Amino acid sequence: MSCFPCLRRRVKEDSSKVANISGNSEPNASQEGSAASPHGSVSPFSANHGLQPKALGALTFTMAELSRVTANFSESHKIGQGGFGSVFKGKLRNGQLVAIKRGKKELFETQFSTEFENEVNMLSQVEHLNLVKLIGYLEEGDERILVTEFVTNGNLRQHLDGSPYGVILNMGTRLDIAIDIAHALTYLHYYTDRPIIHRDVKSSNILLTDSYRAKVADFGFSRVGPSGEMGATHVSTQVRGTAGYLDPEYLTTYQLNVKSDVYSFGILLIELFTGRRPLDISRPNDERVTVRWAFAKFLDGKLRHILDPNIKRTPAIIGILPSLFQLAFSCVAPSKTDRPNMIEVQEKLWDIRKDYQAALNHQRENQVERNHHAYSLKSVKSPRSGETVKADSAKPRRSEDNESSRARSIRRSEDNESSRARSSRRSESETPKNRRNIGSPEAADVCSPRNYTASDALHDRHP
Repeated sequence: MSCFPCLRRRVKEDSSKVANISGNSEPNASQEGSAASPHGSVSPFSANHGLQPKALGALTFTMAELSRVTANFSESHKIGQGGFGSVFKGKLRNGQLVAIKRGKKELFETQFSTEFENEVNMLSQVEHLNLVKLIGYLEEGDERILVTEFVTNGNLRQHLDGSPYGVILNMGTRLDIAIDIAHALTYLHYYTDRPIIHRDVKSSNILLTDSYRAKVADFGFSRVGPSGEMGATHVSTQVRGTAGYLDPEYLTTYQLNVKSDVYSFGILLIELFTGRRPLDISRPNDERVTVRWAFAKFLDGKLRHILDPNIKRTPAIIGILPSLFQLAFSCVAPSKTDRPNMIEVQEKLWDIRKDYQAALNHQRENQVERNHHAYSLKSVKSPRSGETVKADSAKPRRSEDNESSRARSIRRSEDNESSRARSSRRSESETPKNRRNIGSPEAADVCSPRNYTASDALHDRHP
């Protein structure tokens, strides 16, 4: 796909270079790090360390406001816990639901304060359908709190585990999720003023809406990439990320570029379609590193063994597996020069999605044709003349039989209701206190919302 209506065009950078904290500039690499690191330190969007004077579109909250919407950060409002701290659900005065991310106070003197400032600055500069939106923040005394939009349906890893949601993601939905993530990364790499490298692409950072639209979250490790001026190809920085998703070339050279995100996305693709975590020590030794296990199966042509066992094996699904896993393994190539960029990745995913939909439609048409053919071969004997009657002429009779059956069911139901009414009258005269109120709340039937389907996902997504 060659155009993105939801993306804004990049503007060319001027000739200024990224400066480190001492004011020195590097023609080929930007530098980042802590005091204990040999590298310098740099703020994401300005030469001054800390939050920008006014984060674009972000509100500043008071502690009193956030305490009110979270019932003083009570456990009943808590929806998540991580190394950074806790996440709470709240509702603002305008009725908007928000996620409130409160950092651990003991981390402020180490890296958390920098990560907090980094995330605020990054999120305030980007806006995309597949990125979690920053609502506002609080930086007051020893409190560091982020307020983002509340995404209702948990994260991708929870859905792959089947807990607590218990909904199996079908192939169409998984392809749509992969395309959404690819759109988000393409936007970050090519359609912002400066390339942004997320650095922590993983399943638990992919949030899902009720319609299973994916939104990339958690920009604490994000980093501005090279501008492309003066031949810059990477930024030199300390290693940040999650084991299993980390680009091995970045891990060994400390050189970060957009292809590091491509590697993480490839690992995520394998996770999405195998259902397995990148690292799983509970499995046999040869299966603990999922990408190695899957690649060995791929080379042996055992694609069915790679696919998540929760996904039904159909001709339409089996048909796209070679191109799907070929794309995933090209993303996790050991060298960045052998990996595609995210524009190429998302275009290939769209092609795979279209091929799958075409095969699915063809599969359904064939099934309808087979059913019609089987039905047309059936015939019935006329009870009077004994001649053979085509199945078409038997349809009304079958319908009549069904209507008769329904009528009998209705009559039985009416008889049962009459019987229950008589019993009820006897009960009223005998034990009025023990009578049950049929219209009471405890007797009401609770209906669950309609399950989301793959066809809904297709209509919900942008072309």
